Amino acid sequence: MEQNNYNGALQHPLNSGFNAASTATDVLKGIDLNGKNVIVTGGYSGLGLETVKALAAAGANIVVPVRDVEKAKENLHGLSSIELQTMDLLDPKSISFFADKYMASGKPLHLLINNAGIMWNPLTRDDRGYESQFATNHLGHFQLTAALWPAIQKTAGARIINVSSSGHYFSPVHFEDVNYNQRPYNKFEAYGQAKTANILFTIELDKRARKFGVRSYSLHPGLILDTNLGRYLTFDDYVALGAVDASGAPNPETQAAMQRIQKTPEQGAATTVWCATSPQLRDLGGIYCEDVNVASYDPEFYYSGAWQNNMFGLKGAAPFALQQDAAKKLWTLSEELTGVTFDIN
Repeated sequence: MEQNNYNGALQHPLNSGFNAASTATDVLKGIDLNGKNVIVTGGYSGLGLETVKALAAAGANIVVPVRDVEKAKENLHGLSSIELQTMDLLDPKSISFFADKYMASGKPLHLLINNAGIMWNPLTRDDRGYESQFATNHLGHFQLTAALWPAIQKTAGARIINVSSSGHYFSPVHFEDVNYNQRPYNKFEAYGQAKTANILFTIELDKRARKFGVRSYSLHPGLILDTNLGRYLTFDDYVALGAVDASGAPNPETQAAMQRIQKTPEQGAATTVWCATSPQLRDLGGIYCEDVNVASYDPEFYYSGAWQNNMFGLKGAAPFALQQDAAKKLWTLSEELTGVTFDIN
């Protein structure tokens, strides 16, 4: 019987042997990636950088697409088997150029880690008029994955990892207006929509790619404050999130909750590399993971509204992020918006 994760059918935690405190180094202990070719978007800062460090230490050959070449050279200095190539996820032409160059090399692609992203920024649009969080976090990676598919398809056991977030709870994909042309822009909802798209894309991609031995995974890396993703937050945003009150005084309950779940970058990269390399996942795909395990699935947590009181303790996947109809609809919409036919056959 064909397995897929439509409607959370496969969202059952495993005995992974790891936990929220595990690091990427812990996960990769004993795993040899020599001869494996890897692409990590956003692999020169934040969690992407930690992911690259861990995979490089395990022997992988890694290509890192970059917007800021000088910053990338500085951050990746001293690492071996790293190649830098320019690419901007908001620029379809640069994505095509990057993918064409990789395809021309003739190299197979064992791991594609779609890690790069932006979060909670004010309303901005790309040259097509598309809202930037959806365009960067989802559409750019959809186009990149489609362009690299021939190199992935011919690689037995290849995996595609889409880094999502528990922030997907903030919004389903609003198919009637993904680009905020009619509805008021809300940066938290826009981020949630893009991260939901990462999960839906994963489910449908795994469903289609499985017959080639290619599997796909999405994940929440955890709360990592040691990154620059929250740079657009205002004082009012911190109040809205419950981090401080109107006078600026920290909320003790929120502070305590954040301290309980906060991770280091090394811990934040652990679930990514687990999804990318774990033998336990050889025959399982399309799943959403967190804390170095398959995430739980409790629809009542969302439908009851309990999630709204747990902004810094969101767990598992929201029901709308696992819906079969939404996954299929997103695939069609993504092809329409990018002008790319992602025909897996």
